[in-house]
Amino acid sequence: MSEADRERTAATDAGTGQGADVHQEITSLEGIPALSLDAISSVAYGPEAMLVVLASGGAGALTKIEPITVAIVVLLVILVFSYRQVIQAYPDGGGCYAVSKANLGHGASLLAGAALVVDYVLTVAVSIAAGVAALISAFPRLAADSLPIGLAILAVLTALNLRGLATSARALLLPTAVFVVGIYLVIAAGLLRSHPMAGAEIHTVVPTATTAVGVLLILKAFAAGCSALTGVEAIANDVPAFREPRVRRAMRTEVLLGAILGTMLLGLSVLTVRFHIAPETSQTVLSQITGASVGRGAIYYVIDLSTTAILAIAANTSFGGLPVLASLLARDNLLPHVFGLRGDRPVYRYGVVVLAVLAGALLVAVDVNTNALIPLFAIGVFTGFTLSQTGLVRHWHRDRPRRWAARAALNGLGAAMTAVATAIFVFTKFTSGAWVVVIAIPALILFFTRIDAYYRDVAAEIHLGEVPLKPTSQRSLVVVPVVGVSLLTERALAAALSLGDRVVAVSVQFDDDHAGALRAAWDRWDPGVELVILRPSTRSVVKPTLAYLATFDPKLHPHVLVLIPEVEPRKWRHQILQNQRGVLLAAAVRRNRDDVAVVRMPFRLVRM
Repeated sequence: MSEADRERTAATDAGTGQGADVHQEITSLEGIPALSLDAISSVAYGPEAMLVVLASGGAGALTKIEPITVAIVVLLVILVFSYRQVIQAYPDGGGCYAVSKANLGHGASLLAGAALVVDYVLTVAVSIAAGVAALISAFPRLAADSLPIGLAILAVLTALNLRGLATSARALLLPTAVFVVGIYLVIAAGLLRSHPMAGAEIHTVVPTATTAVGVLLILKAFAAGCSALTGVEAIANDVPAFREPRVRRAMRTEVLLGAILGTMLLGLSVLTVRFHIAPETSQTVLSQITGASVGRGAIYYVIDLSTTAILAIAANTSFGGLPVLASLLARDNLLPHVFGLRGDRPVYRYGVVVLAVLAGALLVAVDVNTNALIPLFAIGVFTGFTLSQTGLVRHWHRDRPRRWAARAALNGLGAAMTAVATAIFVFTKFTSGAWVVVIAIPALILFFTRIDAYYRDVAAEIHLGEVPLKPTSQRSLVVVPVVGVSLLTERALAAALSLGDRVVAVSVQFDDDHAGALRAAWDRWDPGVELVILRPSTRSVVKPTLAYLATFDPKLHPHVLVLIPEVEPRKWRHQILQNQRGVLLAAAVRRNRDDVAVVRMPFRLVRM
């Protein structure tokens, strides 16, 4: 049983016997809205990206979308079968990160992890921006509110995913079904027509057979159209999210995704040529195809609005994949360990929140402009594709299972095709914004290595993994800063007496009257603990306390503990009413005395 499976089994066995995890895991069908919307929704902008490139070659170049789409679907088939093999070989999730780590070494795994993080963040931003753009196309009056709408969509998705992946998957199942059925309806109706439907608002250009189309233009269009393949890897990245048998369910979802995406791309490309559709700024290509196939009636608006919804919620793919990837990176000491923690619900909350914050910042930076994000979008994705395919070639060559040579050849072809697409993206889109990703990925790798170095230093200093000497009991001194005689003081002294051999209460007083009153109250109480009153010349609490701690001989008191009692209000807004002396004193002791331990003991108020 894998580590991830053991973790889930333990959670299931705890408490009721069934466990909460079972109810949060997803089925094969639920895997489509939970993990595949990025890929499926890309049919709304993938074909258009190709047409935008081909349009620069003249009207005749637009017909090349069909053979280019066939090539993209061939690559899609290769990727689907490849990621089925990734799912089977690496059921703990992680996708290309896990493959690169196991087969290509530490450096390649860092590159894969960084590329995936960039991809996931951009997926959220691009999906939401595209959804907002589609909505504004139908309702132009909302253009001025595009940023608030985008951030509101992001907030809703974040809230859904903080409740659990299965919750969000089930919530998205109906709109996903409406979108998929609607696109197939558009394709079927369009194939039955030889001309666009009357009244359709489309921008048509009749291609000419004499227009020459260069190889470079074809390659650019192919690379642009490959943006439709983003999200194919997400299922392999989050295999642990599926119900048992996880591997079989995940592999089934991968094939289902490939079938849906491939047939949609092929059908839409055929209709693009049949209706002589060209890209324009006021209306998307998908909207034009829909109008030409089914008209501008109620069906059109249902499909258009479902497209808007799916584009917006396609970001759910990242919310399913990045938190799991972050937990794997945290387990390998490449991200803070907090990313590996889960709350009462089986959700990696910190990964969800950080993803939402980064995507929100990106949306604000580009003002929810899809065109500003597209040049950044595919580089991280295809870098991951290339690493995953290359890693599997190494995997088959090393393990040599049955028919390993055929499998290696398939993955090698996929690696070559995705590497070419990556190079074309970097070359053609560098000045359009791709330079940001080219900088961001190495910066993330540096971030990973610095975190890894920190954890290595900590492990070395605490001798992690070594057998230490047997612990021995030594005399200890507990110093308790107090202000007056109260229940707070009594609780603090009681805790101190249970911790140390000697307990001393210390109070800093600035005038004779308060000092005398405290001494008299202490003598009447007689708690059996020595009280030391410090009388500084300045009104500082920290400096005299530090000076007092310096009077103890380390040989006589090898273990000194400062226990600081603090009032903790029940309501957070009351926190500002506290004097914060404990915070300042604890920080000063930690900063100046490495040989003194500090403990802050809260006293929780229950009536306020």
